[in-house]
Amino acid sequence: MNAAALRDYCLSLPGSDELFPFGPEISVFKVAGKIFALCRFSDNPLRISLKCDPALAEELRKTHRAVIPGYHLNKRHWNTVIIDGSLSDQMILDLVEDSYDLILSKLPRARRQALGWHTNP
Repeated sequence: MNAAALRDYCLSLPGSDELFPFGPEISVFKVAGKIFALCRFSDNPLRISLKCDPALAEELRKTHRAVIPGYHLNKRHWNTVIIDGSLSDQMILDLVEDSYDLILSKLPRARRQALGWHTNP
């Protein structure tokens, strides 16, 4: 997973925007005005901070060395994922999507539907 592919994926999610409220080096990805990912694309190795269900966040940290508590974020709800090759690209994309879905799940139904997001029956 490289920086360009990661940025492209974040921006491919419906309604997502890339903003720079913390300066030009930190990309903040939002949907409906809420943050779902933060990344400094110049980092080596690349890292991305993602929102996560608290129980899953703990489990991921126990299971994967490349998943650590969110840097400068609420460590109960955020993980920082180090993209060092130890996690598959698909797992990283799934974690990004999970973060995005957590934000959308809290939006009013009409807003979720406008973004094309539906929960599985």
